[in-house]
Amino acid sequence: MTVLHQYDYLFAITTCFAFLDAWNIGANDVANSFATSVSSRCLTMKQAMAIAAVMEFSGSVTVGSRVAETIRTKIVDPALYDSQPSVLMLAMMCAITGSAVFLTAATRWGLPVSTTHSIVGGIVGAATASVGIKQVRWGWDGVAQVFAAWIIAPGISGILGAFIFYVTERFVLTQRGPGRALKIALVSIPLYSFVTIAALTMLVIWKGIQLNIEPTTGQVLICIFTAAGGAVMLQSYFVLPFLWRKVVKADWDLKWWMMWQGPWILLRPPPSSPPPGVQRVNIQNYYRDHLTEEELAYVRASASLLRSVQNAQAATDLDKDDALVPPPPAQALPPPAAQQLGSAHSPDPRPDLVPPRPAGPWNSLHVLTWRFNRILLRGLEKDVISLQKRTAVLRWDLADMHSRAPRYDNRVEYMYASLQILTAASASFIHGANDVANSIGPFTTVYAVWRTGTTQSENEVPVWVLCFGGAAIVLGLLTYGYHVMRNLGNRLTLISPSRGFCMELASAVTVLVSTRLKLPVSTTQCITGATVGVGLVNGTWRSINLPLILWIYLGWLVTVPAAALISGCLMGLILNAPRWGFDDG
Repeated sequence: MTVLHQYDYLFAITTCFAFLDAWNIGANDVANSFATSVSSRCLTMKQAMAIAAVMEFSGSVTVGSRVAETIRTKIVDPALYDSQPSVLMLAMMCAITGSAVFLTAATRWGLPVSTTHSIVGGIVGAATASVGIKQVRWGWDGVAQVFAAWIIAPGISGILGAFIFYVTERFVLTQRGPGRALKIALVSIPLYSFVTIAALTMLVIWKGIQLNIEPTTGQVLICIFTAAGGAVMLQSYFVLPFLWRKVVKADWDLKWWMMWQGPWILLRPPPSSPPPGVQRVNIQNYYRDHLTEEELAYVRASASLLRSVQNAQAATDLDKDDALVPPPPAQALPPPAAQQLGSAHSPDPRPDLVPPRPAGPWNSLHVLTWRFNRILLRGLEKDVISLQKRTAVLRWDLADMHSRAPRYDNRVEYMYASLQILTAASASFIHGANDVANSIGPFTTVYAVWRTGTTQSENEVPVWVLCFGGAAIVLGLLTYGYHVMRNLGNRLTLISPSRGFCMELASAVTVLVSTRLKLPVSTTQCITGATVGVGLVNGTWRSINLPLILWIYLGWLVTVPAAALISGCLMGLILNAPRWGFDDG
């Protein structure tokens, strides 16, 4: 039963802005989990959004309540508002409003900011305007702990990502000999899968299951080894035979649904010769549209010579030009890259993602349905890989950056594609568990005060609130998630399935540890740190987009003061207006 009926409008306003804040989390932070998967061509946008919708919502509902407690209670003590609980409602409303307004602007500009920074800044601003800046918990038990996590998390994620990719590159990707890299990659898949599923299981046990009695270490280990071991056994039974047959044996006629045959798929007769126009190794080129250094030099030299010919005033002027760089010979490329390279700079043969407008008047049912889908499914109809090739944020030679990254066997990359999908799904689950607290933490406080009329800090987060936040995140992801996604991925460094897997696994493990410690870390910083770490292992600092990284960091630095300024000004204006101040007596 609701106690503070006179403040129904405060609860209504908070509900609207909490939904907008959660929508922005989906629209802004979706790149953290799936930008690498889409950029590496492991998943299409529709596949990525379908997986993300399920995993984000599941993580929000099952695990999100624990991290929400940190957002609600660690920044400012709710007991400071015991004399006027309605002012605590107002403070949380202003905090969520400031966060939502800033995130909306950042998302519109395509700036991948930290939604965690934003809500913490909003709470700090509202608390400063209401109870004073000295009442904000700046020590290690409050804001300082969050700030420290923001500094440490990208570093840990970057080091972990660099280490995982270095080991993968050293012992798998660069192995010489016929089929050696393929066989080692096939063996490494169960090991990496065990680590990924074990990390996800630990998160669910530690933070997701609401038990009156904490599980013992032995029970936790039993759950981890049972879940991870069982999943690896299923993978070894169904997935590995399929990969062996498709990749190692080059069975071009194999279909994905044949995976359910398990080991019996190995008993298929040897593959016949493919028909004309069909490759024996029917695997896409994950490096399509990304030129090597030799190809880039040839293309640019040819373009330079063409401009010189067009601008020449006389025939003698042509003698001043350098000689044309010969095209890179296909035989110079390591097999099987030579046969799979094809035209590296040919356009992506993907069809138009937007279906044509159906015939009929504008108010007909099928036309209205078409228009409604253009709004609801806006994010599914964007070609993110093409958008990433446009230098829309800062000037940087993306083609040169991509050319500096080594190319590996597409057959090995194909094996790691399944791992990247697994880690992307796990990272999305962990992201929903961690970042849903940014919107539902203040909202839960407002709901509890509005319903009970007290400022008690121990309030269990209702399941419907978790569903509310999770649904808003999914909606933001579907409608506007592509906008920030295009600024990450291949704009930071060249991403392939093996690289993307290492990035996502490092980011997921970092966020997992932070969630265990109840630190609302920025998943944006974790994935960015992992991307930088993996990119540096590719070669030199020229292998990463340094201006874009600095631009992203600048956005992180601006987020806290900007959100605090918006919420603090709003709180101060309302609180000092007539009928809103504390009672003098």
